[in-house]
Amino acid sequence: MTAFVVASQLVLWIAVIVLAAVCVALARQVGVLHERIAPAGALMLPQQIVAVGEPAPRFTLTSLAGATVEVGGAPGGRSQLLFFLAPDCPICKSLLPALKTSAQSERGWLDVVLASDGAGEDHRAFVRASGLEAFDYVVSEPLGRGFGVSKLPHGVLIDEQGRIAAMGLINSREHLESLFEAKERGVATLQDFLTHRAAKART
Repeated sequence: MTAFVVASQLVLWIAVIVLAAVCVALARQVGVLHERIAPAGALMLPQQIVAVGEPAPRFTLTSLAGATVEVGGAPGGRSQLLFFLAPDCPICKSLLPALKTSAQSERGWLDVVLASDGAGEDHRAFVRASGLEAFDYVVSEPLGRGFGVSKLPHGVLIDEQGRIAAMGLINSREHLESLFEAKERGVATLQDFLTHRAAKART
């Protein structure tokens, strides 16, 4: 009986050691996968009219609520996020909760301006239905042309000096947040940052 207890304890300890080794191996593998899977940033479109690092085109516009909105002028030394959307864009609508959350969490340094074109009444109805009254909402076709917006939803982050810090097509919350990350790291896109980091690691 004693020999049986000793043998069973030995088998149990061997099983525990093997299980611990497997857990360590899995943890290392997860770490390797995490390094290989790059976070997706906002998608830069080819043939952009404006580029990251350039001064943003300046516009003085009137919002749907009748307020004057200065775009590209870095009012008060704050950054601006231009979020181009449309009432009939389903992806735009799906991103509104993330946009509201970001506007609230980044309110210390960021002003969010919603932008579109078309009939004003359609946008007023959209604002009421989507609870966007807290945002400056401008309807201006020249604004979209000035920033080279061809697909929606599209984001342009303008820094406190009035320069374009990041921009691109936005299809997810991750894309939206990547604009802030790119500005913080001083790169055009997160893909650029990861490419440079990988190149530096190989040298």
